[in-house]
Amino acid sequence: MPRILAIGDVHGCLTALDTLLGYVHPAPDDQLIFLGDYVDRGPDSKGVLDRLIELHRTGRVICLRGNHEVMMLAARKGRDDFRFWSMFGGIETFESYAGPDGTGSFEVVPESHWHFIEHTCVDWHETETHIFVHADLNPDFPLAEQSTDWLHWHAISATWQRPYLHKPHVSGKTMICGHTMQRDGQPLRLERATCLDTGAYDFGWLTCLDVETGEYWQANELGQTRTGWLT
Repeated sequence: MPRILAIGDVHGCLTALDTLLGYVHPAPDDQLIFLGDYVDRGPDSKGVLDRLIELHRTGRVICLRGNHEVMMLAARKGRDDFRFWSMFGGIETFESYAGPDGTGSFEVVPESHWHFIEHTCVDWHETETHIFVHADLNPDFPLAEQSTDWLHWHAISATWQRPYLHKPHVSGKTMICGHTMQRDGQPLRLERATCLDTGAYDFGWLTCLDVETGEYWQANELGQTRTGWLT
């Protein structure tokens, strides 16, 4: 039976991504949903975008836009936005695009990468039972009325301290998201919500979840793997 597989924040960790895909071994009819934040902080943002563009050509991959992609797009247009982006991993992204002189620039970022971030990536994806977003959902508003602040930037109610504050979405569907890093390296499961940012760039893990069964697989930049089940 085809699986719906959601993958958390990659953050330039190509080794973890390739290891994870090899570990999960998606079948041709499985659907992969990437939750955003492909760039910044990790060592190979360029390589991650190359891989995602390649995967997207199969027609079975959906890629959401994370706040780090939003920052990268803004940084291309303004000096102040560039300074802001550089404080949150933009320098590492630039370094992954280094030209012959060893320095990066917007000019050496392939146009296919800009098109992927701005036009191929989407802000949310919905199925009959789940809603996939990068950061969070305003629980009281339908998808069409969600703001970019909630979709790209909102942390899940400081869930590491007060998980009971997270209110399920008005649709009754289960939300799958990233963005709020779980420092223990384990996916966070709340009522009608699961967070898959498990700190791939910060000596943590990249997580792939089978959203129907609750089984998950993880890989890291050292090429290590492990698996588990949502509790």
